[in-house]
Amino acid sequence: MEGDPEARYLKQRVEELEDRIEQLRLSRRVLMNLVEKTEREKTGFLSRLEKENRRLSQNNCRYARSLIRKNRRILELESRLQNTSPRESANP
Repeated sequence: MEGDPEARYLKQRVEELEDRIEQLRLSRRVLMNLVEKTEREKTGFLSRLEKENRRLSQNNCRYARSLIRKNRRILELESRLQNTSPRESANP
């Protein structure tokens, strides 16, 4: 049976297919590792973006509160100025 050309061909073909299967398994492992690495990087990137977004939002709130305080102070000073101006003009 070893001498049979068809048997030799089939045996060689089985060996080729087994080699190909091993190569495909290796390729699959490499691809899975790349997918996992990409997912980890994406998760890290999203985490950094969320952290940056929170920081910017907090800074924005602080800035808005500061503007509100300054606007109140301006209104208060304008009110004082308007209250003192008529008295000064009435005493010429």
